[in-house]
Amino acid sequence: MIIYQEHMQNITEASFADGFFDGWPNPPSTATFDRILQNATHIILAIDEHTNHVVGFITALSDRVLTAYIPLLEVVPSYQNRGIGKELTRRMLDKLKDIYMIDLLCDTELQDFYAGLGMRKATGMLIRNYEHQSGKKGTAAE
Repeated sequence: MIIYQEHMQNITEASFADGFFDGWPNPPSTATFDRILQNATHIILAIDEHTNHVVGFITALSDRVLTAYIPLLEVVPSYQNRGIGKELTRRMLDKLKDIYMIDLLCDTELQDFYAGLGMRKATGMLIRNYEHQSGKKGTAAE
C-alpha cells in the first residue's frame, strides 16, 4: 500500500528507493535530492508502507499568492503504471487549487498524461543547463 505525506519528517537518505531520475544523463546525488525536497515550497511523497521507501514525489515552487510551478514529478520505474504519478499530481493540483497560475513544463510525450489531469498545452520558453543537472555546480545561469 502507498501512503502519501507532505513533509520530510522521518525521511532519511536511506528512505529513498533506488531508481529516481531514471534516464537522466547527470542525475542528482541523494544528498542533492534531499536538498531539492527540503527547499521546495510544497512536496508530496509517495511511500511504500511495506518497505518504508519513498517511491515517488512531486514538488512545487510558489509565491503562495498567484503563481506556482511544478518542476518535478518522479516515480521509480518499478512502481510506475500503478497510478502513483496521477495521485501525486492530483494531490498537488488540489493543494494549489486557490492559486491563479499553475505552470509545468514537460517533454512532448508527457503532455497527454498531464492533459488527462485537467492541464492544457501551452507554449513556453526554457533554458536547460545540463552541466548543472546533478546540482553539484551551484545555481543555473539566468
